[in-house]
Amino acid sequence: MLLGVALGVFLLKRQELLTYALRQVKARVERKYPVTLTLGPARFTDLNTVQIEGMSLVPRAQTNDTLLRARLMTVALSVRSLFAGRPVFSNLEISDARLTARKTARSDNYSFLYRKKGPQPAVPRDTTQGTNYALLANQVLEASFDNVPGQADFRNFLITYDSPRHRARITMPRLAIEDGDITGQLTAVVDSVENRVGVQGHIEPGDYALNAEVFGLDRRPVVLPYVLRRYGARVQFDTLRFSLADKELNDDELTVRGTASAANFIVNHPKLSDRDVRFPRGGIDFVARLGQAFAALDKGTKVTLNRMEFFPVISIRKLPLNQRVTGRDVNGLRNRRETMAGMQVKADIRSAETAANTFFAALPEGMFNTLEGMRGEGTLTYNMHFALDMNQLDSLQFNSGLTPKNFRITRFGRENLNKLNEEFLYTAYNDKGDSIKTFAVGPSNPEFVSYRDVSPYLKAAIMTAEDPRFLNHKGFMEKAFVKSAIQNIKEKRFARGGSTISMQLVKNVFLTRQKTVTRKVEEALIVWLLENTRLVPKERMFEVYLNIIEWGPKKYGVSEAAEFYFSKSPADLNLSESLYLASIIPRPKYYQRSFNNYGEMRSSARYFHRLIADLMVRKGLIGQNDRESLTYNLSFPGPAHGSIFRAVRPDTTRTVLAADSAQFEPLNLIDLLGGAAPDEGVNTNTTPPAEEPTPKP
Repeated sequence: MLLGVALGVFLLKRQELLTYALRQVKARVERKYPVTLTLGPARFTDLNTVQIEGMSLVPRAQTNDTLLRARLMTVALSVRSLFAGRPVFSNLEISDARLTARKTARSDNYSFLYRKKGPQPAVPRDTTQGTNYALLANQVLEASFDNVPGQADFRNFLITYDSPRHRARITMPRLAIEDGDITGQLTAVVDSVENRVGVQGHIEPGDYALNAEVFGLDRRPVVLPYVLRRYGARVQFDTLRFSLADKELNDDELTVRGTASAANFIVNHPKLSDRDVRFPRGGIDFVARLGQAFAALDKGTKVTLNRMEFFPVISIRKLPLNQRVTGRDVNGLRNRRETMAGMQVKADIRSAETAANTFFAALPEGMFNTLEGMRGEGTLTYNMHFALDMNQLDSLQFNSGLTPKNFRITRFGRENLNKLNEEFLYTAYNDKGDSIKTFAVGPSNPEFVSYRDVSPYLKAAIMTAEDPRFLNHKGFMEKAFVKSAIQNIKEKRFARGGSTISMQLVKNVFLTRQKTVTRKVEEALIVWLLENTRLVPKERMFEVYLNIIEWGPKKYGVSEAAEFYFSKSPADLNLSESLYLASIIPRPKYYQRSFNNYGEMRSSARYFHRLIADLMVRKGLIGQNDRESLTYNLSFPGPAHGSIFRAVRPDTTRTVLAADSAQFEPLNLIDLLGGAAPDEGVNTNTTPPAEEPTPKP
């Protein structure tokens, strides 16, 4: 009897203490966050298990907008701690819960979770210095780790997110945390992209440490939805592993260390490549640093592609806002101003000294199709330096290159690069990728012209205009590339190229006409292989180039060009004719634009002729007498005559139409205007082919 009374008192007192403890929990949560927490009826189901029938969390600012609702919650409660007045809850289980996050143009119902308490936001909005990404990231990390329970089991959990730009729906049949071990599955539909994902890992909230693995279920890859919608790029992986080792906040700078790796990582975007670019295995050990308007990867960062290792040091900094004058008012005063925000980007990347076969095996699939299967001996080391200040574009710095050591090719890939030394079939394509004609590049073709049978004037004019240091460089002219990049950034379009003759040759012989990033990178690597292994002599490269490039509508090769325009053989072209043919190489379809409707050479074309001729004199490729006898009155006895000299339109004003001087301005000549010093970085130990003799008139 006495035992029964004692048990009854214990149970009654325990229930009263439970009710009191839950009121304390409610008060503590509402003091920490601007929310209203409502808990349903609670009772013990056994000695230390508490069941709560219903829970809701509503932000005070949106009284009709419930953020979190659950039908049933179960927790373990230490009875001893309950009677001691310090209740300890553990082993949280939530069933049939729904988290509903919403964002409008002016507000949301969830950001209070990661904001520090106080009247001012923890990350000040300084329009002159920019956002402090260190404080912002630290807030997110602390809020995420601090709210992770030690033991938890979520069943039938639905998360939805709605904003003016994005919608997401995540269904989790189960997500469990036990002694820090995480397991779960979920189905996520984000911006109409659906993924079925498995999650497993381990978390130590007190140490801000995490190891997690995300993988696709049912042998389906995981597709990143935001990138697809924002950039039109499909990015996917089979398995993603991520670890966070520690974080350190000092003087408003946050340093985070960790690792990330992916299996079967695939990127697809029409501007990147016409096919999937696949990285079978890749990862990064990172040391990331965030601060006031900047983010960086510091020393200690290592990127691995298969077995090739790179060591990047990269920083991105947003510059303070500044103003510039954009115009004048009606009185001519300079009062129109535009607020500008620039950016500084610096990157230095080097690789470990890598065995040649390891290097070729590390090349992403779908990015270097021509070289797939290539083998070699020796080692290669990659180095790259890049620096850009968007407020001072002319200060752009860029250099990139491979350093070989006892390197040689032992087996070619899909394409035999050595075919340039032999007769081969060449197929010309238009910009749409349709084939126009196929012809032999070699003696069996009656239109083929050998290097020695081309007018020295034409060879000198083309080299001067297209690639002034072709005979000396190793495939690239970095200064010309940088100047082209500066102009393209300024005009926000591909306004100017920077290709050498070697690059143009590789593009035409081995690659497609598609303008993608991967094609450009593949082009650069093939050029490097040709030039640095001395696989093809310069004279032969130029010979092939002259016999395949387009010189007008379906006119390919120097023999067809000389006949089409001047009814001559290539050996008989004079200086003026050679300069004209050199001028139309960048835009062969617009060969008529050198002249107006009256048959007069436009001023922009004359500028080109004078400039190239002066440079040829300076280099000793022609004599002063040749320069003084230069004429702008060309006759075209060939079939091109009718389309160049069109019928004169009735026009009493005889207004000469303006021409685009950029059509004729040589792209690589700027470096020569200050002198003919050799390119920086050129290997002076390489003996170049002999210079062309001075042409005879």
